[in-house]
Amino acid sequence: MKFILKIVAFLPGAMVVFWVNATAATEVFLQLPPDAQGLEDHLTSAASSFEAVEREGATPQDIMAAARADYGRVAAALYEVGYYGGVISILVDGREAADISPLAQARSVGQILIRVQPGPLFTFSDTSIEPLATGTELPEAFVPGNAAFSGIIKDATGASVEAWQDAGHAKVKIRDQNLTADHRNARLSTKITLDPGPRLVFGDLVVQSTGNVRPERIVEIAGLPTGQLYTPQELKRASERLRDTGAFSSVVLEGADTVRPINTLDVNATLSDAKPRRIGFGAELSSLEGVSLSTFWLHRNLFGGAERLRFDASIERIGGTTDGEDYLLSFLYERPATFSPDTTLIIGGGIQQLETEDYRERSVRLGGGVKHKFSDKLKGELGIVYQYSDIDDAFGSRQLEHILLPGKLTYDSRDVELDATEGGFAELELTPFIVLDNDAACARIFLDMLSYIGLDEVCRFVFATRGQIGSITGARTSEVPPEMLFFSGGAGTVRGQEYESLGIPLTPTLQFGGRSIAVFSAELRAKLKGPWGAVGFVDYAKIGRGSFFDGFTDDHAGAGFGVRYDTGLGPIRVDVATSIGSDAGENFELYVGIGQAF
Repeated sequence: MKFILKIVAFLPGAMVVFWVNATAATEVFLQLPPDAQGLEDHLTSAASSFEAVEREGATPQDIMAAARADYGRVAAALYEVGYYGGVISILVDGREAADISPLAQARSVGQILIRVQPGPLFTFSDTSIEPLATGTELPEAFVPGNAAFSGIIKDATGASVEAWQDAGHAKVKIRDQNLTADHRNARLSTKITLDPGPRLVFGDLVVQSTGNVRPERIVEIAGLPTGQLYTPQELKRASERLRDTGAFSSVVLEGADTVRPINTLDVNATLSDAKPRRIGFGAELSSLEGVSLSTFWLHRNLFGGAERLRFDASIERIGGTTDGEDYLLSFLYERPATFSPDTTLIIGGGIQQLETEDYRERSVRLGGGVKHKFSDKLKGELGIVYQYSDIDDAFGSRQLEHILLPGKLTYDSRDVELDATEGGFAELELTPFIVLDNDAACARIFLDMLSYIGLDEVCRFVFATRGQIGSITGARTSEVPPEMLFFSGGAGTVRGQEYESLGIPLTPTLQFGGRSIAVFSAELRAKLKGPWGAVGFVDYAKIGRGSFFDGFTDDHAGAGFGVRYDTGLGPIRVDVATSIGSDAGENFELYVGIGQAF
C-alpha cells in the first residue's frame, strides 16, 4: 500500500488541510487553522483513525470505533500542549461521529474529516501541590505564567508522590485534584492535595505462587530489609536481585493492599519461572587467527535455590596462520545470596591448551571465591585458585604450580553493553600469586578502560577509546605461565598485526611474553542508513621487559575500517586492518564477530 502526505495551503484565513493515506479505501483528513500548523504531527499521531485505516483487515466498524475514540484522544493531545479550549468535530461521510449510533452497521466508510479549532494557549495562574515532603523537587516549568502543559502537571504530581514514597510513605495518594480553566483569560489553575498516609516499614516478602525455586530461597535472594523504613529503591533492589539469578522470566514485587499493625507493609512477590536449561553458540573469524568456535550449556536452578551451573567449551584459531589451536573446557557453579543478598558463591575450574609459535601451555585450574554487587554499576570478585601448568617455550620444558588469589573490581556505566554510545567501563584485576616451587610472592595487575562519547544529540557519531595497562612484579619471567605474560597483536590488542607477534625477543626466531604492557585503541563510529554503520580505527601497543615499563621493546600499530549491521541484539562486525609502519598496506587482515570490537 502506498501512503502520501500532502500539505495544501489556502488563502489567509482559510483552513490548512493535511491529507494522509490517499490511496486507502478510506481517506482521513486533519483540518487545522493556518496559525496551528505546528500541531499537525502531534495530533496526527494521537488520532487513531489514521492507524485504523492503514491496518490490514480493518472493518468499517473498526474504523467507526476509532473515529468515536478520537474525540477523547485529540482532546488529550491538545491538553498535552496547553490547549484547553479546543473545539473538535469528527465527520464520517459528512455526519458527526458522535451522532451515529454505535449499533449502526456501516457497510463502508469513505471519508473521515477531523476538524480541530485549538483555541488559545493556556498558561498557569496557580500551581499548588500540598503537602510536600522535605526535599521535593518540582519541574522548573511548573510555575505561574508558564505554558500549562498537562505533562508538566503529571510530572509535578509524580515527583511529589515519589518524594513521599522515598520518605517511607508507601501508600501516599492524591486526595483531591482541582484543575480550573479560565477560558476568558486562557489561564489554568492547578490545585492538588495529597494524603501521605503513615510512614511504613517493610514487613515480610510473601511469595504468591510456588514454582521451581524454593520460597525460602526467594526470600533470601530478594534480601528485603524487613523492619527497616520502606523505600522504592530497596524494593527495586530486591526485584533486581531476583532477576539477576536468571531463574525467573518475570518478577513483580508490590506492596500489599493493607497495612499490618505498627505500620508494617508486607510485599507480595509474583514470579514466573524461566526455562531451566539453555544452550548457546558463538563464532568469530580472522584471516590470520582463523575461526574460533564456542558453545555453552547452562542450568539456572540446579538444586531448587536458583543455583547456576554452566559448562563452556571452545576451539580457537582453527585454520589460522599461527601454529596449533587453543582448547578450553571449563565449568562454573554460582550460588546467589550466600553470606549476604548481594554476594554470590562461585566454584569453577577447567582444562586449557594454548599453542602459538612462541609457546605451548597446558593447564588445569580449580578454585572458588565470591562475587559481590556493590551497586548497579560497581561489582567485585575475590577468590583462591590452584593452577598446574605444563609449558614448552623459549625457556625450555617445565612444570609450574601456583596458588593464585585473583581479585577484580568492575565499574560499568555503558548505556548498551554490545553497542555503547555513552558512558564508560573500567575493570581492575589484581592477582597476587605464589610459585609453589620456591614460595616466591608475586603479583599481576591489569587495568582495562573503555570510554564512549556521543558527538551529536542522537549519537549518530560516537568516539570510542580503550586503554589497557598491565604489569607483573616479584617473579622471574620463567616462573610465570605464558598465559599470564603480555603479548600484543590480533583482535584483542592491535588489529592488522599478527596474533601475539610482539613480545620480548630472545633469538631471531624465539620470543617470550613481557612483564608489562600498554595498549591504546580509538574508533570513530558512524550510523549510516537503516541498520548499517561504519567504523574507522587505530590501535597501538608497547611491551616492556621489566615490571614497570622499563626496557620497552619496539612498539607496533595498526589501523583500518569496518562496517556494522545492527541486528537489534547487537551489531555484526566486519573489520579490515593493516599494520602501520614500513610494511603498511602490504597485508590486510579480516575480522568478523558479533558486537563492537570494544
